[in-house]
Amino acid sequence: MWTLSGFSDEISPDFEEQCSVVEKLGLRYLEFRSAWDTNILDLSERQLRQAREILASHDLSVSSIGSPIGKIFIDEEFDAHLERARHAAEVARFFDAPYIRIFSFFLRPGTDPDSVRDEVMRRMSALAAVAAEYDVVMLHENEKEIYGDIPSRCLDIIESVGSPHLRVAWDAANFVQVGVRPFTEAYRLLRPHLEYVQIKDALLESGEVVPAGRGDGEVVETIRALREDGFDGFFSLEPHLSNVHSLGGFSGPELFTEAWQAFTDILSREKIDFV
Repeated sequence: MWTLSGFSDEISPDFEEQCSVVEKLGLRYLEFRSAWDTNILDLSERQLRQAREILASHDLSVSSIGSPIGKIFIDEEFDAHLERARHAAEVARFFDAPYIRIFSFFLRPGTDPDSVRDEVMRRMSALAAVAAEYDVVMLHENEKEIYGDIPSRCLDIIESVGSPHLRVAWDAANFVQVGVRPFTEAYRLLRPHLEYVQIKDALLESGEVVPAGRGDGEVVETIRALREDGFDGFFSLEPHLSNVHSLGGFSGPELFTEAWQAFTDILSREKIDFV
């Protein structure tokens, strides 16, 4: 039985509407990235309490905090960012969320990734230490233009840090957008560390994001392999079908529903149970 979730802020800025649509789709979880046009890490204590009350009223839980941690340039000051990561862990605890989505720092154009590797590992180790302190798991997402945007560097991060509190969040579309065929070139390498799957597909030729199964993200092949491997975790819809920006994307209720339908149709055809 696989568990579906989704970046609900792609539905609406209004958190009540986010939860209402998620509930109508039959999901029991959402990935909390923002509400009321405010990133989750910038919500006030009052807003956090309000969000928790709205979640409870819809009988919803939080699968992961969709944080922007690691979405700064590798040469930017880190100490304040590390404190922001600590706040992310506190917010995860507030919502009983087991995961926090993070990144491995943007590189300036023309930067040789090898030249910043040691600093990336230092920072990622510090983030993993925060996760261990709060007993949560940080999920590294393979965002384009960060250090860990290709499979080999994703693996390097996870193996070099060597913490059970740092695992892989798989994003097929992001791999496609850096010229990687996800299942063919990344699955075997990263599967031992794969903890969480984000559902987003893209076209190799243009990088355009499309519903699951309609692009070059090898979604069906990956789903079949995960089933054979006995994977039992979250699949989080991140459609990006209307608008994309540096901290996320937007789809609206109808396109979010289309993304949910595309993925659940795949699961149904493959005879995979989900909730």
